[in-house]
Amino acid sequence: MKNIYKYLYILCLIATTGAARNPEFEMPAMGWSSWNTYRININEGLIKKQADAIVSSGLKDVGYKYVNIDDGFFGWRDKSGRIQTHPERFPNGLKKIAAYIHSLGLKAGIYSDAGSNTCGSIWDKDPNGINVGLYGHEKQDANLFFNEWGFDFIKIDYCGAGQELALEEQKRYTEIRRAIDEVCDRKISLNICRWAFPGTWAKDLACSWRISYDISPNWDAIKHIIEKNLYLSAYAGQGHYNDMDMLEIGRGLKPEEEEVHFGMWCIMSSPLLIGCDLTTIPHASLKLLKNRELIALNQDPLGLQAYVVQYQNSGYILVKDIERKRGKIRAVAFYNPSDSVCTFSIPAVSLELGGTIKIRDLIKQKPIGTVKEYLQCKLPPRSINIWRLEADKRLEPTFYEAEWAYLPRYNDLAVRPKNITYAPYKGASGETVIRFLGGSSDNYAEWNEVYSEKGGAYEMCISYIPEVNRKLEIDINGKKIVLENLETDVSKGITSVTVPVSLKAGNNIVRMCSSYCWAPDIDCFTLKKIPQL
Repeated sequence: MKNIYKYLYILCLIATTGAARNPEFEMPAMGWSSWNTYRININEGLIKKQADAIVSSGLKDVGYKYVNIDDGFFGWRDKSGRIQTHPERFPNGLKKIAAYIHSLGLKAGIYSDAGSNTCGSIWDKDPNGINVGLYGHEKQDANLFFNEWGFDFIKIDYCGAGQELALEEQKRYTEIRRAIDEVCDRKISLNICRWAFPGTWAKDLACSWRISYDISPNWDAIKHIIEKNLYLSAYAGQGHYNDMDMLEIGRGLKPEEEEVHFGMWCIMSSPLLIGCDLTTIPHASLKLLKNRELIALNQDPLGLQAYVVQYQNSGYILVKDIERKRGKIRAVAFYNPSDSVCTFSIPAVSLELGGTIKIRDLIKQKPIGTVKEYLQCKLPPRSINIWRLEADKRLEPTFYEAEWAYLPRYNDLAVRPKNITYAPYKGASGETVIRFLGGSSDNYAEWNEVYSEKGGAYEMCISYIPEVNRKLEIDINGKKIVLENLETDVSKGITSVTVPVSLKAGNNIVRMCSSYCWAPDIDCFTLKKIPQL
């Protein structure tokens, strides 16, 4: 009987990795990219060897399919404006390279810059990267890359457009996306490489977007990028993902740091693009990259990013639905970024799970028992546990953090003062609040899956930071409540206000704003069902 359950579990994994993916939208990209190890020092033979290694190592079998050629292939533009490839590095051009990649059953990715010059021309002093960017050649380059050469994916950097020309991001990437769609009748996967969360407009143009500066093979870089992505879950999903940058697995990190790196990239649904030399990758690193159970989290058909459900003792607990929305199966990560031992304890009800909960360790790929009321563990420094939880029942949630909200005017570009943001605040439930909310009707916070099993009357208790001259508009499914007489004594710290609300059965949309002045900084809100008499 035990073997039958194991067989069924393996079938479940196969259904969420490899070929059997959600046909409605793209999963996070999986593959290899040249930049981390080689920067501009690439050539035809090197790319072919890495493509061969994806196949021979078994990486293709578990879902890795892209071979992405980054900066370094450029030669020059001829008099007609057509890009010529580097004569020594790619003497046979890139059409044959793309065809070779395709012959292995893989997909081919290419690189350019939104400006005139590439990042390699600036940071690697590569003269061949000058005047080969997309600026002024959008349709010409798109036709060359995708119609003539046959590439399937493009990473578009911003060194030439941003550092040199200070162009406006949304306008520039919109022009490029439009040009690609006009000349190419295939769906081309586009990655925005702007080194910070660019804004909610990105999802209309790209499958993924960078949220941080370039990664490097050290712990501080891994920790920083995870920190940048902790509160961006509202912007990921349905074929559009926060890109935590290329993987540094196999490039010198300690084993436990590699587990954090790969595990967090998986549960947060980042693209998985390997950056090491696949012909010399250590066995343990390759085994981690081929962990089907972690890959299943990344390629889960729901396409969701895990969110922070609890901050405790310098450690974070993240959770997300897998396999079915509001089902009995969830994935949880216990993440210790600190340099000391961290003890975790979380009530099962905080994970919206009830009854007996079966736990499977996805890193070690084995069951570890059952629990009922609490999930607990102790982790050494710089480490992680990732578990698959299967409960007897799914519970109605009662608690919502501010940092789970979707903020339509949020970006991390720091181009305007007092931009709405997720800000640290000592004493808040998750040590984080929403700041600079309001001032206009479109600067709101939205929770679009506030769930009620049966609907009815509730008490909503909103925790906020007192401040003078603040109002709060609460909109629930289009019905607005305005709160004007809020606490103004900031010395009181986090305070709360309770209002009666009505919810429908299923998901409800809750918005908070203040159309003509600032709203208070929001910590969280809770819901308590009012018993019917």
